[in-house]
Amino acid sequence: MFTDWPLLSLVIWLPIIGGVFTLLTGDKSPAATRRIALFTAVLTFLLSLPLYFQFDPGTAAMQFQELAPWIATFNIHYHLGVDGISMPLVILTTFTTILVVIAGWEVIDYRLSQYMAAFLIMEGMMVGTFAALDSILFYFFFEGMLIPMYLIIGIWGGPRRVYATIKFFIYTFLGSVFMLVALIYMYFQGGSFAILDLHALPLGLTEQILIFFAFLIAFAVKVPMWPVHTWLPDAHVEAPTGGSVILAAIMLKIGGYGFLRFSLPVTPDASAALDWLIIAMSLIAIVYIGMVALAQRDMKKLVAYSSISHMGFATLGMFAVFAILDNPANDGTGAVLALEGAMVQMVSHGFISGALFLVIGVLYDRMHTREISAYGGVANTMPWFATLAVVFAMANAGLPGTSGFVGEFMVILASFKANFWIAFTAALTLIIGAAYTLWMIKRVIFGAIANEQVAGLSDLNAREAINLGVLAVLVIGLGVWPNPLLEVMHATLDNLVAHVATGKI
Repeated sequence: MFTDWPLLSLVIWLPIIGGVFTLLTGDKSPAATRRIALFTAVLTFLLSLPLYFQFDPGTAAMQFQELAPWIATFNIHYHLGVDGISMPLVILTTFTTILVVIAGWEVIDYRLSQYMAAFLIMEGMMVGTFAALDSILFYFFFEGMLIPMYLIIGIWGGPRRVYATIKFFIYTFLGSVFMLVALIYMYFQGGSFAILDLHALPLGLTEQILIFFAFLIAFAVKVPMWPVHTWLPDAHVEAPTGGSVILAAIMLKIGGYGFLRFSLPVTPDASAALDWLIIAMSLIAIVYIGMVALAQRDMKKLVAYSSISHMGFATLGMFAVFAILDNPANDGTGAVLALEGAMVQMVSHGFISGALFLVIGVLYDRMHTREISAYGGVANTMPWFATLAVVFAMANAGLPGTSGFVGEFMVILASFKANFWIAFTAALTLIIGAAYTLWMIKRVIFGAIANEQVAGLSDLNAREAINLGVLAVLVIGLGVWPNPLLEVMHATLDNLVAHVATGKI
């Protein structure tokens, strides 16, 4: 029914138009602003659902494609489409935006229309990034999303928001300049900016290595990978709750998506030659950054470092593919498993990290501090909140039966087919992740009531309960039954493995 609709254009431009309309309404009627923003976010999510329910999981081809000329002189097109890699991330984006609008419903009372507009416009930009099939269109959305996030942190952020926004913008903007140079070079080699044409472009190993590093700089900053991760904790700490949720749940995934859409298929031989570098960087993120999380006193900073560690699993799964294919001791069957684990990890991390930042936001709204030492015994005054917080903590620690376990387990299992020590090192996160997460929960949630402020806390209101309750269902649902996600991505990832296995030279 919906296959003839321009669904992707609707999902991209509806929130952008809704954001502009919200901005024009001003702050004279905050209630109307909230309703318009929520209506736009919900309608966008509903329009994105046919992308899943009418998706054909049996093909690796791009679906729901839209094509129109844009800048004809340079053969640049407005070309959209989704496959098993991008479609789940589009829906994750539209879903998360609803949570962000609800989370800011009563908390934001300063420039409310601008706040809601920034998130809606950013939603359209992020969806456009996942759906773009022209590399210049991708770059347009990839850079465009930085502006709303810059404003969100800079206007509604904490005391050091100016420092955090400048650092965030410089890191992410400068990183993507190298990608633009690589795209222009490939255009002059092949005469096309179409991403699928770039996949087929014949490139020598030296060319591939240079392009690989251009992509690595752009996408590693976005993930972010060690050692270009330092902007993220600062951005998280200073961002309002909604900004932290979008940063962790969606924006970090754009870096992982870039590796899957560009680095692996465009430069397969360079990726195979340099897989050791990305695997090493990923393992350092998993272990070292996990240890750094143990030392944090600020809850937001702890979860921010946790995000870097968990995203290390995604990048590990993506590049362990080459080590698996090169290992003569196995038949390469673990390669698809590694990529599926990476994708599940990204989606799962979107749910879990978003939930944890919402949990921290609930406490901050009541006590205006994120210091772990300010809390203790919260379960005595907020039992429903404590229950949900423990669920998300268990998921973050990789408890079986939660989504946090599935992706990590798949990547570790696949890594055994590459190298025992890679898998062993990655598996250390099961200990480290449990240590920093459960230690935080113990100090914040359990024990005797620490002070009068904690004694006076009120439990979740309806708005907060809906947000956290829906996420809890998704975290447990994906942990118990991941097949609905796995089945839509299998054909695409199987095709990607076949592509990188043959290489270009």
